[in-house]
Amino acid sequence: MDSARTSTPLARLAADLEAADFTVDALDALWGETASAALHRSERVPARRVLDALRREHGASAPLAVLAELFVLGLPVPADEAAAALPELGLDDAAAIGLIRSEGATILAALDLRPYAFTDAHGSAHWWILSDLGELALGHALREDHVLGVGGASTTLSGLMQPTPARRVLDLGTGCGVQAMHASRFADSVVATDISERALEIARMNLELNGIDGVELRLGSLFEPVAGERFDRIVSNPPFVITPRTEGVPEYEYRDGGMVGDALVEAVVRGCAEHLEPGGVAQLLANWEYRDGVDGLARAASWAGDLDHWLVEREVQPVTEYAETWIRDGGTRSGTAAFDRLYDAWLDDFAARGVTEVGFGYVLVRRSGDADAPAAASATGRLARVERRHGAIGSNPAGLGGHLAQCLDALDRLATLDDASLAAVHLTVAGDVTEERHYWPGDEDPTAMLLRQGGGFARTISPGTALAAFVGACDGELAAGAIVAALAQLLEVDGPALAGELLPEIRELIVDGMLLLPRE
Repeated sequence: MDSARTSTPLARLAADLEAADFTVDALDALWGETASAALHRSERVPARRVLDALRREHGASAPLAVLAELFVLGLPVPADEAAAALPELGLDDAAAIGLIRSEGATILAALDLRPYAFTDAHGSAHWWILSDLGELALGHALREDHVLGVGGASTTLSGLMQPTPARRVLDLGTGCGVQAMHASRFADSVVATDISERALEIARMNLELNGIDGVELRLGSLFEPVAGERFDRIVSNPPFVITPRTEGVPEYEYRDGGMVGDALVEAVVRGCAEHLEPGGVAQLLANWEYRDGVDGLARAASWAGDLDHWLVEREVQPVTEYAETWIRDGGTRSGTAAFDRLYDAWLDDFAARGVTEVGFGYVLVRRSGDADAPAAASATGRLARVERRHGAIGSNPAGLGGHLAQCLDALDRLATLDDASLAAVHLTVAGDVTEERHYWPGDEDPTAMLLRQGGGFARTISPGTALAAFVGACDGELAAGAIVAALAQLLEVDGPALAGELLPEIRELIVDGMLLLPRE
């Protein structure tokens, strides 16, 4: 008997998907740029028309087109074409594992299955991700136990993960398992938890489908499944959506944590303290409420307590826009009585707490090193950054995680350098930093200078003359103190006074990744 036939159904499914070249690139090439863009807007008609034309032209569809029509578009396909597209798995086993269902001579998808491509610090790769069928395929609102696939929030969090090695990682609220899968690329072991048995079953299928080992799945709410345990990293895309606790308002397990307002995010942030190893880092996505004029980002920062913290607010929505977004996300269409009823419930809930806006962003917290922790970990304890980075950020093909890791490392190394030690360091300008100079016509001297970061958070600073000259001289040849001394002579100012002015700004540029410390 063929060895593929004797393997598990999911292994045979993987063989079929590989044989059909069921990848992001192949699908984009199959139906073209316009149809791909429409699919990103949850519109499948252009892609369907392309596949219809191919079927008319060739009489039957190739396996890639059949799998695309069945699983990505959520449309029925002829049983004979489905069988030809899944020769190793077979239709009987596909039905047995809950992948498809039959209606006469046609086959319909029972799960969403689509390719997923990404690039991280380890390189480019692709997986296949199973999840529950979305509104596009269902044609109605989602079930409350819906298991979400890979969306914008998923890719944001996976891109934020620091790609440095870790012994144990906790994925809190794993959903379909994609964050645990990403964590497995740099961790020795991963524990993935969820309150949903269905989510854990789909996560198990995704791990097996993609041949990923070293992930343990546990059922339970928040930190209950890992009571008494600690981890080097915690990652979480928690069910942070703020939902009215009102009868008749659906509570979707993948997004609603069952608490009032932003209390669930607060519970996760506060709970990290007792589950992080010394020097351990937790990263999560979050919402926070702006209440009666109280700054929501400051409220969120207060949840970190004694933990080091770095919070980045990416956007703020008025409560009206926030409500509309999440009502539509559940599959309820605007202009209906059901939509209006839910809208009233959301606005009543916000009004009861005086909420006017909701912020969204990233939370990074770190446990300071204990006395017996390694030197790098024990240098922590000074991280307290709270910033608003609305709008576009830099180009980060492998995600922001590498930049965040670099910033934390720079912060820890700077903590061991007093000003005299820093003056002895040979700094270099990061390769993504460029300088802009603006002149009035005919003037020799610039009226404004800007330093721009191409990656990271795309920071832009307007340096003074001395700082701009210092950065321009950082090619690794001269120590920082020697550059400052030379500038003091050139500008005819007091050397120690100039050093006192520049060194704090230099430290900030190092932490932001615009100036680089020499490799250790």
